Amino acid sequence: MTALDGSTPFGGATARGGTLQAPDAAWRDASRPIDERVAALMSEMTLDEKLAQLYGVWVGAADDGGGDVAPHQHDLNDDVDLDALLPSGLGQVTRPFGTAPVDAAVGALSLARMQQRIAGANRLGIPALAHDECLAGFAAWGATAYPVPLSWGASFDPLLVERMARRIGADMRAVGVHQGLAPVLDVVRDARWGRVEETIGEDPYLVGAVGTAYVRGLEASGVVATLKHFVGYSASRAGRNLAPVSIGPRELGDVLLPPFEMAIREGGARSVMNSYSDLDGVPSAADRWLLTELLRETWGFDGTVVADYFAVAFLKLLHGVADTWADAAAAALEAGIDVELPTVKAFGEPLRAAVAAGAVPVSLVDTALQRVLRQKAELGLLDADWSPVPPALAGLGLADADLADADAAHADRLRGRIDLDSAANRALARELAERAVVLVRNDGTLPVDPAGAASPPVVAVIGPNADDPYAMLGCYSFPTHVVTQHPGVEMGIRIPTLLAALRAEFPGSEVRHAVGTSVDGGETDGLDEAVALAASADLVVLALGDRAGLFGRGTSGEGCDAETLALPGAQQALVDAVLDTGTPTVLALLAGRPYALGRATSEAAGIVQAFFAGEEGAGAIAGVLSGRVNPSGRLPVSIPATPGAQPTTYLAPPLARASDVSNIDPTPAFPFGHGLGYSSFEWAAFTGGESSIATDGAVTVRLRVRNAGDRAGAEVVQLYLHDPVASVVRPVQRLVGFARVELEPGAAADVRFTVPADLASFTSRTGERIVEPGGIVLSAGRSSGDLVDAHPVRLEGPVRVVDHRRALHAAVSIERVDG
Repeated sequence: MTALDGSTPFGGATARGGTLQAPDAAWRDASRPIDERVAALMSEMTLDEKLAQLYGVWVGAADDGGGDVAPHQHDLNDDVDLDALLPSGLGQVTRPFGTAPVDAAVGALSLARMQQRIAGANRLGIPALAHDECLAGFAAWGATAYPVPLSWGASFDPLLVERMARRIGADMRAVGVHQGLAPVLDVVRDARWGRVEETIGEDPYLVGAVGTAYVRGLEASGVVATLKHFVGYSASRAGRNLAPVSIGPRELGDVLLPPFEMAIREGGARSVMNSYSDLDGVPSAADRWLLTELLRETWGFDGTVVADYFAVAFLKLLHGVADTWADAAAAALEAGIDVELPTVKAFGEPLRAAVAAGAVPVSLVDTALQRVLRQKAELGLLDADWSPVPPALAGLGLADADLADADAAHADRLRGRIDLDSAANRALARELAERAVVLVRNDGTLPVDPAGAASPPVVAVIGPNADDPYAMLGCYSFPTHVVTQHPGVEMGIRIPTLLAALRAEFPGSEVRHAVGTSVDGGETDGLDEAVALAASADLVVLALGDRAGLFGRGTSGEGCDAETLALPGAQQALVDAVLDTGTPTVLALLAGRPYALGRATSEAAGIVQAFFAGEEGAGAIAGVLSGRVNPSGRLPVSIPATPGAQPTTYLAPPLARASDVSNIDPTPAFPFGHGLGYSSFEWAAFTGGESSIATDGAVTVRLRVRNAGDRAGAEVVQLYLHDPVASVVRPVQRLVGFARVELEPGAAADVRFTVPADLASFTSRTGERIVEPGGIVLSAGRSSGDLVDAHPVRLEGPVRVVDHRRALHAAVSIERVDG
């Protein structure tokens, strides 16, 4: 892989051979059943060839010159001798585009040559499967940086997320990548956790619905979606990354597992990645109950389970449940891990020796191998007409025969000819960013319409995130993840800052700028300048929030956990000083998690929350402030009132809410699902709806929503379920459905939810999932804290035991009506 500076992360690998081995073998015949082909291939393989398919290789990661992008990367990513490995084959190529800044066309050429070398070096001619990150877009230099998953949740728009995933997958497949390591289906349990930005929210139904849509889109493009992190990673103690998890079976079954169930059953995900954490002392990478008995035997998942990076080695190094590398490999295989990533450690020589000695049965190897080869067959990697040249290069006229002679000059001719940030991509990134911005508070100051003012307003744009393009990006966006560790390398994509976007949005206004303080340095020497600027302006936009990074290099992101939910550094002091000027002040929060905002909760003229909204995020925020964009985002996580009342989410039972027996009030300042807009919507009461149904029945409720405002807008109708009396403690409210309703001024729509009794199910005292007779209440709300109307229903009949085949959704229909 040739980097932008001319270096070759693949260690100078050149194409060798190139002749497809065994072209007439039965397993090459794509007309035969896949299981028959896989069995035929396995019968031909030696032990070394089998093991080679069960690990990846991360070439160049140990000497790329940057810092770690995975836990303990430089401790565990040993130098790999490809010449020694390749005669046996290779299962996966790790992050061919996501390790160093690489031009897309040059990278595709280098990967194609690498694939030709891999296939030509092993006697069976099996190429590798290439995987890369795609959490906020394809993690490659020059690829579109879409909003992070927390913004997907804020959009409450699964169909739009599915469209985004299709585009991401199409770009990946075009350059030769087969598997994407996304989406993250962890449900937020503690907002101090650094990886909150990677999640979709704090509600399992929202996470499941939006995450499943992403899976459908990625899989439809031909790229394998990888669900992570299975399971419990987000429930770590004190919100610390890679910390122990101690939860009960009810939290596991009712909160953390449902998104994975949904994405497997309805999304068609073909891969799962284990969690780094342990569940009550059992590491996920060695948990047979989790990875085999539940995932495969109960849920019927038949794809691959890939190890999170170095997770197999961590069984020995971090968890202390394996004494040797061979023990770690055996424990992982026995549990159900099929592929060791990112590179070979335990599944290589240690496992080979253990199998040869009879300490590990070869049947464990064969079980994993069958799943790996089946997936390669599905991807066309075992077909007789397989080509190492990916579609994008084929479209440029490159053929297999050209690879052997591809020199540096050839690469230069291709440079810049593959566009991973097309106009269509940017338009979709803009649409999602605009739908994901949440207008949290508005005292009437917003929108700011310069045309309606006697003179253009003077706007002071203050704060550490005002003039930094990286403020739009999460930690898994390629510029943040990789480019920041390569000084002098350009970002690769155009990302306007909020300051630039506001100047473009208000061309007639004088837009002034001051930093005030840094994100987390704690400096206060710039406050006087900021205050003076604020006092001289008609409007202040305070650009606050996070700096994404990895392992302590930021305030949000993997390994960037927070002790409290106070704004980092001296940002709260900046807020207070600016509010003291009396100038109307709008907070624009560019962040990866929610923060307590102190006085601003009640004193700011407006609060706009954008969770790392991507390359088009600045324009989306500016559009909301001007009114060009009518905001319709809703909070996927609650905004706390105080910084220390953690962990807490809206999924709280009575004892977890405010009470007169504790001096700590966890009530949020702004609840899950909250969001404002510039249209006024009128909601009618529920109509219809049965008063009682059987425990295997369904109830249908309807309500009418009317846009009483003077501009088109979107309302998000949220359906919550309350179970006032149950045999186990239940959350007071939980989301069971939602509908995004787009209406022109004066238009109305009837929103109908048909709710199966299965949605009232929960994990019982015996561990079974049951639907219990008794009363429940369905409520329609603008948020979890603003319930407009309620409909009580009596469930009658026997207790029903249900399982993963239960209904997972309410059927939703939206019917436009006259007048």
